[in-house]
Amino acid sequence: MNTSNAFSISFWLKKSRKKKDGRLPIYVRIRCKGKNADLSVHRTTFEERWCPILGKMDHRASESVGVNKYLDDIRSKLLECHRQLSTEGGYITAQSIKLRYLGKDKLMLTLIDLLDYNRTYELPKLAKGTVKNYSSTETYLKRFISEKFRVPDVGLASIDYAFLLDFENYMRNCEPIKAFQPLNNNGIMKHMLRFKKLMNMAYKFDCIPKNPFNLYKVKMVDYDSDFLEEEEIQALVQLELAEKGADLVRDIFMFACFTGLSYIEVKLLRPGDIVLGIDGELWIDVRRQKTKTPVKVPLLPRARCILEKYEAFPKKENTLLPVYSNQKVNQYLKVIAQKAGIDKHLTFHVARHTFATTITLMNNVPIETVSKLLGHTKLSTTQKYARVVEKKISKDMTQLKDLLAKSPLAEKDNGQNVAKTHGLRIVR
Repeated sequence: MNTSNAFSISFWLKKSRKKKDGRLPIYVRIRCKGKNADLSVHRTTFEERWCPILGKMDHRASESVGVNKYLDDIRSKLLECHRQLSTEGGYITAQSIKLRYLGKDKLMLTLIDLLDYNRTYELPKLAKGTVKNYSSTETYLKRFISEKFRVPDVGLASIDYAFLLDFENYMRNCEPIKAFQPLNNNGIMKHMLRFKKLMNMAYKFDCIPKNPFNLYKVKMVDYDSDFLEEEEIQALVQLELAEKGADLVRDIFMFACFTGLSYIEVKLLRPGDIVLGIDGELWIDVRRQKTKTPVKVPLLPRARCILEKYEAFPKKENTLLPVYSNQKVNQYLKVIAQKAGIDKHLTFHVARHTFATTITLMNNVPIETVSKLLGHTKLSTTQKYARVVEKKISKDMTQLKDLLAKSPLAEKDNGQNVAKTHGLRIVR
């Protein structure tokens, strides 16, 4: 009979590890395809109480019931490990069954394992700003399990839908990492999205049988980011700033308003990114840092003047513009907004919204074109940036009125019975 693929489980006493009191440790032997893998079951007994034929304790021994039941449980678990590996279609060995039983064939077993793996292998692929966000999520997760469960770590298998809800509620009521940055709904949902990506990774590595986030719904609250209107842009341009740092930040911000580039894209802009476009004019040709999508933007006159202004200014790493850290830029922008009388929460990202709304959309640039200029892959993403504001509606309706006045649909009194009531003409 061919036994090369035979699989068996047997229990035996390891006499070479005899204890001082005469007890012998019980081991289990997994045999598969002619090879063995041994494993201690962390139980001991005396040799005279052991039945080697049955591979269990003599039923007459006092502790035999408890020990034999424990051995039966181990046998059942090993059989289940063999069944799982067979279902998965992988190459089954005695060692692979042993590792599955011990849980060591999984890349990650606990939440800390998952966070460590992400930090070691995944975060180095991301931008610094994104890495910082993941670090905040990790901090909240560690604080949560410490305060909720009074332990430093939890198994991935114990993370269920209730765990997700508890974590969300914890963030809604806990002290924020930074007192000046309280957690709002969208901030909490971003932490949940990052946690979801981590659990997706655990599921893909087969570290959990199912993903609890399949039942969880992220609920973002729609938020319209501020943007500058034409009058506010003019107020910034005409503002006299004695401090060189504030003047520099104002110029960098205005450059972003007229190009739609993000902070990091402005910071990394190099001479080679300025090219001749299809129209013979200068264009910016870069890739979005976030999505690596190619972006080509015609260099508008005001943006070109700012580049020329800082042409001889000392810069680092062959960049075109001297840009401070994002935190320092945003600090300056708050001061600049106050001096210009702009009652809005001015951050560098406002420049991108300003480009989408005031610079392009309000000047009749089609939203499809705006989407390309911003480097979006979906039009729905652009719609969050480029709002149809009241001024645009008024402007469009004025043009419509002018067109209708010149068309055959224009209101004319051709002898019809026309009555005037409160300024309205009603044709009967």
